[in-house]
Amino acid sequence: MDQLITIFCDIDEFCKAFEPVYTQRLLHSGQRQRTRQTALALSEILTLLVYFHWSHYRTFKHYYTEYVAVHLRPYFPHLVSYPRFVELLPRALVPLCGYLSTRKGRCTGIAFIDSTSLAVCDNHRITTHKVFDGLARRGKTSMGWFYGFKLHLIVNDEGELLAFRVTPGNVDDRQPVERLATGLGGQLFGDRGYISQALHDLLLGQGLELLTKIRKDMKNRLMRLWDKLLLQKRALIESVNDQLKNISQIEHTRHRSVTGFMVNLVAGLVAYSFRPTKPSLGLRREPLMPMLVV
Repeated sequence: MDQLITIFCDIDEFCKAFEPVYTQRLLHSGQRQRTRQTALALSEILTLLVYFHWSHYRTFKHYYTEYVAVHLRPYFPHLVSYPRFVELLPRALVPLCGYLSTRKGRCTGIAFIDSTSLAVCDNHRITTHKVFDGLARRGKTSMGWFYGFKLHLIVNDEGELLAFRVTPGNVDDRQPVERLATGLGGQLFGDRGYISQALHDLLLGQGLELLTKIRKDMKNRLMRLWDKLLLQKRALIESVNDQLKNISQIEHTRHRSVTGFMVNLVAGLVAYSFRPTKPSLGLRREPLMPMLVV
């Protein structure tokens, strides 16, 4: 329960500052709509969504009806029914995205980039799938074909999230890199899917050096030993993707709406940011610190 309290307190502090500004902005833009008042505060809604990814439940419905409604009622005395909570999900998306931006890690000068598939249905049901019709696309990874989206991530050497972006499954991995890497500096390590001289030159102009392994048909190039060692540590971001999929459960095929998909994804990323032990290269340990000085 300590982690639940930690998550709630941090989210509640964010909501106190976020809600007045967000409400005022909606009023100025004319987008403010009449909404039914709910017994649950926004911070409570966000907390329950994030804490789901800390539970061992595979479905949110079972988590809410069997765990939240039974064991967490003393912490949330104004709980609503499960159908009512589902109705509240659209209210949570924008605040969750805003909150995730406050949970980003620090730029350490060493970052890793990768993409992972987010399948939204079994391949046998692609032709009959309707929820993401017009949005999801067929894509291919080293594991085979899938139908859905791609999650593009950048993390630092301590496993902290620096940037993320969701694209249809058929988008080239190099396409969103420029926007993802905005504001970052130092070195960015990626796999061979990010090989592009134009992209390398573009990022270098922003103070970010893109480093990848070379293809078999490419000429060898000189590279510092330290850079070669870091390039071999790309498994770090693959471990992050593994945790997001298998622990935070950001990927499943039971979505009934686009909003539900995005809420689940962003809440999973927020939940990951709270994990005390993230995949890390351990470069900040005292004996290795001199090696980080260029």
